Amino acid sequence: MSLMLILGESPMPNFYEFFAGGGMARAGLGSRWDCLFANDFDRKKGETYEANWGKGALSVGDVKKVEAKDLPGQADLVWGSFPCQDLSLAGGGAGLKGERSGTFWPFWRLMQSLIQDCRAPSIIVLENVCGALTSHQGKDFAAICAAFARENYRCGGMVIDAADFVPQSRPRLFVIGVRDDVILPDGVIASEPVNDWHTQALRNAHAKLTPRAKSNWLWWTMPRPPIRNLRFADLIEDSPKSVNWHTAAETKQLLSMMSDVNLEKVKAAKNTGRRMVGAIYKRTRHDETGAKVQRAEIRFDDVAGCLRTPAGGSSRQLIMVVDGDKVKSRLISTRETARLMGLPDDYILPARYNEAYHLTGDGVVAPVVRYLAAHIFEPVLKAQPGDMKEAA
Repeated sequence: MSLMLILGESPMPNFYEFFAGGGMARAGLGSRWDCLFANDFDRKKGETYEANWGKGALSVGDVKKVEAKDLPGQADLVWGSFPCQDLSLAGGGAGLKGERSGTFWPFWRLMQSLIQDCRAPSIIVLENVCGALTSHQGKDFAAICAAFARENYRCGGMVIDAADFVPQSRPRLFVIGVRDDVILPDGVIASEPVNDWHTQALRNAHAKLTPRAKSNWLWWTMPRPPIRNLRFADLIEDSPKSVNWHTAAETKQLLSMMSDVNLEKVKAAKNTGRRMVGAIYKRTRHDETGAKVQRAEIRFDDVAGCLRTPAGGSSRQLIMVVDGDKVKSRLISTRETARLMGLPDDYILPARYNEAYHLTGDGVVAPVVRYLAAHIFEPVLKAQPGDMKEAA
């Protein structure tokens, strides 16, 4: 019989959350999961975490300074959304040797300490940008998979686009590792790659793994999610509190920054006969003479562009609302960014615009986490004998 049941404790699964940010993985796992420990180095994010999850819910500090003795109990699952900057295509290419993405290694040393302490988690999940697959010609991804294999964890990757769940284009890599004694129920792994979850980039990265890592590989799978009915326009605030609508002159200036192709998109939106909302990013392009110019690029496909942490005005997403001949524009509001991350409207955001944008743009989409929990994490944990946790 499970030790939890003998002691009369709640049988709900539990977890540690690292690089926790505002607790979006926690929001996705939901109230059926018990958070034993959470950590993030960012004090401001920590304030938001505590505003939503309670005083003392998060330990603020460098993961390098966290020790196994600081972690209570034994976690069924460990979530680690380690920093992506050095792995992203827009980053400097430092990869796992970088100052930020390199924090994976002290996190992993902490996992090794738990294993040596006979408290190995049943499941360890890593989340990052898809650039992690190609960083250093795939060597960084191979290093992560080799780290799992050395500690007797089987692992596999999935690429999930949040656009299947919320109206935001946001593909992300999820690496899911399970202890080698964990029983896998039917339906959570496939015998070969599945197009829905295993992109060509992931397959290419898998091909570069060491023989041992390949032998420990799992092709995780889930049912296709239902067709999303929520549109970007459904999330837009008419009277946002965090931003102001542009003046007519400012909207005209934004239109003047569009190429002919993008202006045609605005014209087509006017001709639809319904209210249309477009997402805009300003990007540096070369004009016909080869000179660098700033362009406003718009999409009207009912999906927002991928939220990014603001590192200057060009990385803040704007919106344009077209209703017949009426056109207005503004920065996306902080509440709209939270909605694009699948967070409820009672989620407490920082009062400062940039802090709220940074928090949401740096997070994981909560409904994606919930779907993984429902179709992989929870079925796997449910399949284990009651005494497995004691014997681990």
